[in-house]
Amino acid sequence: MALATISVLGVDLGKNVCSVVGLDASGAVVMRRKMRRETFIGLAEKLPAFVVGMEACCGAHHLGRVFASHGHDVRLMSPEYVRPYVKAQKNDDRDAEGIAEAATRPTMRFVDLKSQDQLDMQTLHRSRDRLVAERTALINQLRAILLERGMVAPQGKRKLEQFLTVLMDEQGGAGLSPRMILLVADARAQWAELDRRIAAFDAEFVRWAKENEDAHRLTTIPRFGAIVASALVAAVGRAESFDHGRDLAAWLGLVPRQFTTGGRPKLLGITKRGNKYLRKQLIHGARAALPHVAERDRPLGRWAKALMTRAHHNVAVVAFANKLARIAWAVLRRGERFAAKGMPMAA
Repeated sequence: MALATISVLGVDLGKNVCSVVGLDASGAVVMRRKMRRETFIGLAEKLPAFVVGMEACCGAHHLGRVFASHGHDVRLMSPEYVRPYVKAQKNDDRDAEGIAEAATRPTMRFVDLKSQDQLDMQTLHRSRDRLVAERTALINQLRAILLERGMVAPQGKRKLEQFLTVLMDEQGGAGLSPRMILLVADARAQWAELDRRIAAFDAEFVRWAKENEDAHRLTTIPRFGAIVASALVAAVGRAESFDHGRDLAAWLGLVPRQFTTGGRPKLLGITKRGNKYLRKQLIHGARAALPHVAERDRPLGRWAKALMTRAHHNVAVVAFANKLARIAWAVLRRGERFAAKGMPMAA
């Protein structure tokens, strides 16, 4: 059958070879092929516009932009939403067929194509997160080394810095062997270098948040810094991807699970679905902001203060993070800044 009859193309992406299944207007399979990426990209130029379904995985956004530039309707989907459409005896062809079928479902939730700028920002955040993890591992190793020698270093980055300053600079490494003095000195040098590189990333986020309109609006939310704002804009894209702020909070895994017993709902812990990095940043930001916001006699402050009086501190922090996510959705959706009185105002 002619390739011109294809109305939906399902693609199971691979690093070098992609499995492609084409469906006609009735949903029947009219093509099954394995193609190298170069051949697959060339297909976009030869065929008339059709629906291209792919899982939102590594490389999907680049191929999606290529096909979209040739007028095709690109639909990216979360792999967990595609899984129910894959038939038994799973293989690449059946995966591509399931992707094509899922792309035609009217209730399917699709992922927006990310721009190169968004992907760059996400890469910067992942690189920074890797450096923070390396610094944390180095700090933990330093505390363990000192503990083995009878020195109980205090917890916390700043307190450990002060402890090492006294131990190494003022006391000359008293109680440590010459080898350990050299090792601790080298670890402090690595620590300083990691701090410098992390600070460079932070400066880049601040610069980007000032230049990007959506990220700049988000920074008007109380204690919503450049790191969280840039990460959210890079990950979410358009606020229209979510029908309500509750959907964004659920996507971030900030909504409590619940079940009904005896006709009464019982709340459990949060779902922990979605973007782990964004959830972590929002919760850390909420933990730092909650006491300061609760001190202010404004609608958000009064809500936060009442929340802290009736809920455990950790529960209040997560609830406040949920609140910040919903406020962020409203700010993005309306294209307005957050006003101090609790309502958005024109940018």
